Amino acid sequence: MTAIHERVLAAAEGWIGTPYRHQASARGIGCDCLGLIRGIWRELYGIEPEMPPPYARDWAERSGQDRLLDAALRHFGEPLSVEAMLPGDLMLFRWRPDVAAKHAGIFAGEKSFIHAYEQAAVIRSALVPSWRRRVTAVFRFPEVVAVLENRGI
Repeated sequence: MTAIHERVLAAAEGWIGTPYRHQASARGIGCDCLGLIRGIWRELYGIEPEMPPPYARDWAERSGQDRLLDAALRHFGEPLSVEAMLPGDLMLFRWRPDVAAKHAGIFAGEKSFIHAYEQAAVIRSALVPSWRRRVTAVFRFPEVVAVLENRGI
């Protein structure tokens, strides 16, 4: 594991217990799965690369666009294979092959991941086959230096 992986995983673990709140991204107060990733990004890099527009709970089914995957490609680069996944990598999930990716989490090791679970909180869940088969893309958080250079700092 690299330093960025360790930092991401430590940040994600710090969010465990944060209540689920749709569209929120405040550690200890509330977040959804996107809010968890946004909060980790802020902890690592200080500022988010873009603000998501307001979204309904069923946004993925209604829009027909793969907005979560598109945003990940813009800010994380090319996806990795599931086999190359390391603790601290971003995971995107698709409920069915014909719908947009709708859920996100942080890989926490061979058998678990951290995510905001609707009607509960940010938790560590077992990466059982029913979750594993829904992984649609895996991304590595960029090194801090690369993010700052892209901003011209």
